[in-house]
Amino acid sequence: MKDRIAPAFASAFAPAPEPLEVAIYDNHCHLEFVFDEAIGAMPWKDNLDISESVGIKGVVQVGVTLESSKWCAELAEKDSRVLAAVALHPNEAPLYENVSALDAAIAQIAELATKPRVRAIGETGLDFFRTEGEDSIKLQKHSFEEHVRIAKENNIALMIHDRDAHADVVETLMRVGAPEKVVFHCYSGETDLAQICIENGWYMSFAGNITIKRNQHLRDSLMMAPKELILIETDAPFLAPEPYRGRPNAPYLVPVTARFMAETRGEDLNQLCEQLATNTETVYGTWA
Repeated sequence: MKDRIAPAFASAFAPAPEPLEVAIYDNHCHLEFVFDEAIGAMPWKDNLDISESVGIKGVVQVGVTLESSKWCAELAEKDSRVLAAVALHPNEAPLYENVSALDAAIAQIAELATKPRVRAIGETGLDFFRTEGEDSIKLQKHSFEEHVRIAKENNIALMIHDRDAHADVVETLMRVGAPEKVVFHCYSGETDLAQICIENGWYMSFAGNITIKRNQHLRDSLMMAPKELILIETDAPFLAPEPYRGRPNAPYLVPVTARFMAETRGEDLNQLCEQLATNTETVYGTWA
C-alpha cells in the first residue's frame, strides 16, 4: 500500500492540543485511511510527528483487510513509533465467497502474526450492525474463532471489534477460550459488559466517543473500570472527541480524550497517563 500524499495540515484537521506532561500511546489507529478526497489525508509520518510533539510516543496501527494488515506490519518495521495489529475485520469476512477462500486469507494473517513487531490480532470480533444473513454471520463467526486461535498460538493480544454483538462476542470468548490479553477496542458496552470485562481481566479501550453527551453508559463503564484495565485510543480517522466531532481524528488528539477521562474519573492527569502507558506496554510490549 502506497503512502498517502496530502497537505500536512488540511483545513478539516483539528489544531494540536496542549502537550501532555506524561507521554502515552494511541493503542488503535488507521493511519492509512483517506478521510476525504477533497482535503486529502495527513501522511502517516506527519501524523506521527505531530502526535509525538504533544506527548504520544507510539501507536498501534491496525489492519482491517489482508492488504492493510500487510501495510501495518511493514510500517511497524519502518518506524519505531509503530507497532502493528493484523486481522480481517468482521465485516470483511463475509466478502469471501466461501470458507476455503476465507481460510486462505486467514492463513496469511497467521504468517504476519509471527513478525516481531506485530503485537496483536485485530481488529477482529463480531459486527451485527452491518452483517446480515445466516451465511454471512457464519463466515464472520468462523473468522473470529480463527483469529482467537492465532492470537493464542502467538501469545499476543486479541483486539476485539464488537458492534451490536456483545453477548455473542462474550459467548465465543468463553467457549473457545480467550487469550491472556483481550482488548475491547472502542469500548461500546453498558455497565453489564464492563462487569464481565472486570471479572475476566479484559481491557476496555476508550475512544473520543466517550466525550459525547449521549454516551453516559461509556462514562459509567469508565468509572467502574479498575485503573489496570483502562486503555485509550483514537480509532483515527473516526470518533474525534468533542469539540472536534465530525472532523478527521488523529493520534495527536489523544490528549483531548485523556484529559476528559481524568476529569470524569476525578484523577490527576499525570497519574492517569502513567497508568495508561503502563497498561499499554503490558498489553503490547515495548516499542523500542
